Amino acid sequence: MTAIPAGQDVTGTKQLDAWQQRLLPPVEQLATDLWSIPVPIPQSPLRYVSSYAFASGGGLVLLDTGWNADESWETLVAGLQSIGASTADVRGVLVSHVHFDHSGLAGRLREASGAWIAMHPADISVIENHFHGDPEVIVAQEVAFLCQLGALAEEAVESVGSVDAYRKFTEIALPDRPLVDGDIADVPGWRLRAVHTPGHTAGHLCFVDEGAQRFLSGDHILPRITPNISAGGHAEQPLADYLKSLAKVRDLDVTEILPAHEWRFRGLAERVDGIAAHHERRLAELLAAIAEHPGASSWELAGYLTWSRSWDQYNGRMRISAVTETAAHVKELVRRGVAVSSGGDVPGYTVAEHALD
Repeated sequence: MTAIPAGQDVTGTKQLDAWQQRLLPPVEQLATDLWSIPVPIPQSPLRYVSSYAFASGGGLVLLDTGWNADESWETLVAGLQSIGASTADVRGVLVSHVHFDHSGLAGRLREASGAWIAMHPADISVIENHFHGDPEVIVAQEVAFLCQLGALAEEAVESVGSVDAYRKFTEIALPDRPLVDGDIADVPGWRLRAVHTPGHTAGHLCFVDEGAQRFLSGDHILPRITPNISAGGHAEQPLADYLKSLAKVRDLDVTEILPAHEWRFRGLAERVDGIAAHHERRLAELLAAIAEHPGASSWELAGYLTWSRSWDQYNGRMRISAVTETAAHVKELVRRGVAVSSGGDVPGYTVAEHALD
């Protein structure tokens, strides 16, 4: 059985049941004009993303779309058909953040219906400058960044993968509408207020449904797992940003949390506190690893931490995510003044003298 965090009231019971059975959950009608449509993520432990469909102005506006794969597209199309709609009815797409499982199908929807696509400007810039760049240059930059974190060149090349494998990410559609903190999204009949919650990405957006006080949390708040917080993006201190964003939403007066993955639930403050506590435990574990292995790089330190499986099972993108998340936590320890960077091309880290007292 899946462990439910303390203080959490599961409202997406069908989603939880499907999760425990390793099945795709059903399409669900959550209100008169609101549906949850699960879209599979091929070969991912996350399994699916929940696309939320709002009836609006004689059509639909979707929040998040799913991975750009034929299987995902066919499931989204079937989900829309099950609620009496089609891709041609989609007039707009809100994207919580740039990651491919949330933005991947937005372009196909725009091709099918002419829908607008809205995203925070910080993540729009990632698409413009990174995903729409030269794949050979981008792959070389990522390899170089991993080497700066302490990877050997061959380890970095193996983890990043080929230029051809990267090319699919250049297909992310460039949004045509920016949304910033406090904006009311263009969804007639609804008041969906954008809440900028940087951390998981620099431009991550949540939305508050001000009519029913629902909180559509994207990847910012998930019921069981914590989102990846990685160094190497467009934020200097991603974990500090994330912890600040957690505090920003903790005391929102909301009736239910609708996340992008897993299941719906109640208990926002309790979940925020649980996630914040997780990161504090992680920081303490990392500081202990630095004390035991002075001078170790972020790449090396990642291998000394506890993960959901043994470290030798981490490779490719999984290893990159783990190492860059470790690097984000190292940055936070340095920011707090309890760890010290050696500087140089490949920084190593030691515990600050006063932290040893």
